[in-house]
Formats: sequence, C-alpha cells, structure tokens
Amino acid sequence: MNQFEIMTNSPEETGHFAEKLAGLLKPGAVLTLEGDLGAGKTTFTKGLAKGLGVTKTVNSPTFTIIKEYKGRLPLYHMDVYRLDDSFEDLGFDEYFEGEGVTVIEWAHLIKDQLPKELLSLSIYREGDSKRRIVLKPYGNRYSELCKEIVS
Repeated sequence: MNQFEIMTNSPEETGHFAEKLAGLLKPGAVLTLEGDLGAGKTTFTKGLAKGLGVTKTVNSPTFTIIKEYKGRLPLYHMDVYRLDDSFEDLGFDEYFEGEGVTVIEWAHLIKDQLPKELLSLSIYREGDSKRRIVLKPYGNRYSELCKEIVS
C-alpha cells in the first residue's frame, strides 16, 4: 500500500495543509486521525474545517463524542477515545455514508466500525512545532487524493 508523507514546520502550516486537503474532499469522505496528545489533531481539524467553510470555532469533542459543523460540506468531528463497549448503536454508518466529511480521532478504537475506503492520517511530533503527517489511503478515491495533495 502506498503511503505519503508531508512535513510541516508550524501549527499554521499544519492547518494550511488540512485546509488545502479540504478543498479536494467530496461528500462521504472519511478521515481517521491518530497522534499523541499535543501532536496537532485539533489544529489539523481546525484547518480542515476552515477549508470546508465552517465558521464556528472547532474544538475537540472529547466529552461529546461527535460534533457537527455546517460548511460547504458538513463536518462531523468524532473523538472516540472515551467510548466503551456500548458504541454499536451510535449510528456511525449514517455519518460515513452521509453528505459530509467525517474526521475520527483515535479511530483505531472502532476499527471494526470503519468503512473499507478511507484516508488514514497519523501526526508525529518531530520537534516543538515540526510535524510529520503520514497519509495512508484505502481505496482508489483516496489514493488519487493523496497523489494530488502531495504533488
């Protein structure tokens, strides 16, 4: 499987990359987001939201699990870190197959619930403000997206 890497040197660059990526996303896009605390998951999601035309302030949905934002495409921001085993009835499929873009933090915790085609992003700290973003596309749609975004 192909894998792509992007290096950013500041939170602003991370946000700008996400904003650029948002411009290429279509309804039903699913992005999984992994990274240690403070790696830049929320910074990335804020940039994505800006690129989708979301005007509300975006913050981590740590205690609400799912936050919805209206933009050019709706943004569904999920943080499944605190889920227990009773998550089967949350209706994830409705989001994944919907008209918006779904971003899932800590997605490995619900991997059995995820669609087969998605874009996996892992953010690694390479210093105080430098980040390495690894993109792993699952499915042709996401492979083409990665080729376009990293070119």
